[in-house]
Amino acid sequence: MTRCALLLVDRQREGAAQAADEVAALATSHGLRIIEQHAHHTEPLEPPAGCEMLIVLGGDGTLLSQARRAVSLDLPILGVNLGRLGFMAAFDLESVRARAAELFGPASSAADLSMRTLMMLRAEVFSPGSPTPRFSGLALNEAALTAGAPFRMIELDLSIDGRPGPTVAGDGLLVCTPTGSTAYNVSAGGPIVAPGVEAMTVTAIAAHTLAFRPLVLDPRCTFETVVKRGNDDHGSDGTTMVLDGQVLVPIRTGETMVVRKANETVRFITDSSVRFWDTLIEKLHWAARPKLRDADDA
Repeated sequence: MTRCALLLVDRQREGAAQAADEVAALATSHGLRIIEQHAHHTEPLEPPAGCEMLIVLGGDGTLLSQARRAVSLDLPILGVNLGRLGFMAAFDLESVRARAAELFGPASSAADLSMRTLMMLRAEVFSPGSPTPRFSGLALNEAALTAGAPFRMIELDLSIDGRPGPTVAGDGLLVCTPTGSTAYNVSAGGPIVAPGVEAMTVTAIAAHTLAFRPLVLDPRCTFETVVKRGNDDHGSDGTTMVLDGQVLVPIRTGETMVVRKANETVRFITDSSVRFWDTLIEKLHWAARPKLRDADDA
């Protein structure tokens, strides 16, 4: 059976067409047949027989959307960054050129490649009194519950494993995976979680209190949020559950968002020469000191 890989790319993106042609040529030169599909489609992927990996060209948003599309395939994902930050993609064009034989050669389908299995979240919305969710979806980064238009403060009743917690007022909250801890979560003041740790973090967005601190939960927990007061009056669909910044689900006062660790996972091919902490320093400028003037400029 011919070895092949599915290349997912949006050729309309600046520089994407040239990058896709180069990656395809590199893979083909090492005996890996390339089949290309558009990266912005949302339907589940159907790779051909013999497919060994998914090659995703783009930024973090592209990787998030394609990971959700591919979750049922159990195929490793090779992310090649074409975006501005590229925190999730382990490779860029330069590193793919340098390691093409390792990535695309016959041994690439074996255990020689460095991979990381990433946990996902299952987020559901329940109407009052209903035992069946009216929506269920997956997130690789986070499930966010946002206030939305007209941007009044909302109130959320929290519970963990069925035990009531506090009522939080503010602009919403985030439930994140370790992967998502460096995204929206870190901007909201949440903790950075190392990739090897399985955990869910809960971070409030602009909480109207000084007493609420981010939580790091056992991934076996079930986290529930009842919208005690949302921005859904007068027919507005303001308050919204947002998965990975891409899937939007309006949620009304009295409804419940339930988030737990998903049964599904995704596998990313990683660069074993690059450590997570190096990426934090290089791309997020972790603990960077303020820029000081030289003494001669004082």
